[in-house]
Amino acid sequence: MKTIELHDFGISNLKVNEQLIPVPKFGEVLVKIEAVSLNYVDLLVVKGLLNPNLELPYILVCDGAGIVESIGANVTAFQPGDKVATTFIPNWISDKPTSQTTDYSTRQGLGNVAGQLSEYKIFQVNQLIKIPGNLSLVEASTLPIAGLTAWNALKYGNLQAGDTVLLHGTGGVSIFALQFVKANGAKAIITSSSDEKLEKAQKLGADFTINYKTTPDWENIIHKYTDEKGVDIVVETVGGSNLQKSLNILRMGGHISVVGLLNGFETSINTLALLHQQATIKGMEVGSTNDFIVMNQAIEAYNIHPVIDKVFTLEQTQAAFEYLEDGKHFGKVVIKLSDF
Repeated sequence: MKTIELHDFGISNLKVNEQLIPVPKFGEVLVKIEAVSLNYVDLLVVKGLLNPNLELPYILVCDGAGIVESIGANVTAFQPGDKVATTFIPNWISDKPTSQTTDYSTRQGLGNVAGQLSEYKIFQVNQLIKIPGNLSLVEASTLPIAGLTAWNALKYGNLQAGDTVLLHGTGGVSIFALQFVKANGAKAIITSSSDEKLEKAQKLGADFTINYKTTPDWENIIHKYTDEKGVDIVVETVGGSNLQKSLNILRMGGHISVVGLLNGFETSINTLALLHQQATIKGMEVGSTNDFIVMNQAIEAYNIHPVIDKVFTLEQTQAAFEYLEDGKHFGKVVIKLSDF
């Protein structure tokens, strides 16, 4: 079987390798991986920014989907032929997160556990979930991080029909959030530096779009659009200095879900504004397996299909990461490991 391994930090150091197909042991599941989707965190791993002590060579990528090939003894949750996606935080099954259930060492693709860039892979049962019946495997590969992050960002903000939600950018999380917002009868404002991407967002149902480069006073524009009330929820995918701007256009008592760090790991906000707005700012990471199940039910009920910008082959993995790094994508970037 083919795998893609990182031999040194940097996109140019991703290499194709050959390994034997493993055999599942007691309690294990062998999956034929059909597709993986890329997230910003995968790029951080490749560059050595997330884990500079990563033991190399290493098989990358957190999210994937495939078909159960065979199962070991004592496995009852899955059967050969089941279509499955990976879980990013496998020990967080339900309820509130704890340091034990969300330990980074258990997460696939971050350094301690191998990622999904492999034609076949052995999994523990808690590392997999059945996919929605209306999705292809390529589509399902986008769910574990981007889909579930968007879902919980809105859930924690108590999204209601008629609410107005601000979405920054047109990457995977923001576009998933746009689809969930519209499915729930709420309004979506979305920003981008690309008019072409904003046109695509409008076609998906965005109620108001802003090019933040050509409209630097976009905060005032949003205040006017909301009759000076501000937005109910912000899905903060940018982080850094952008967090203060999100706070500036939040309604009193509104909610900001901080889910990204494209603008850096550090931020500062005006505490007086935070107090006056009586705002909730919640940092969050993806969600539990039970959250995943509920989201999948909603995706199937509303017949939501993830937006995939471009699909690359296994041999084009370097090009896929370069495409992600350049920010050219609208929605998700996927690598297809096999023809199906």
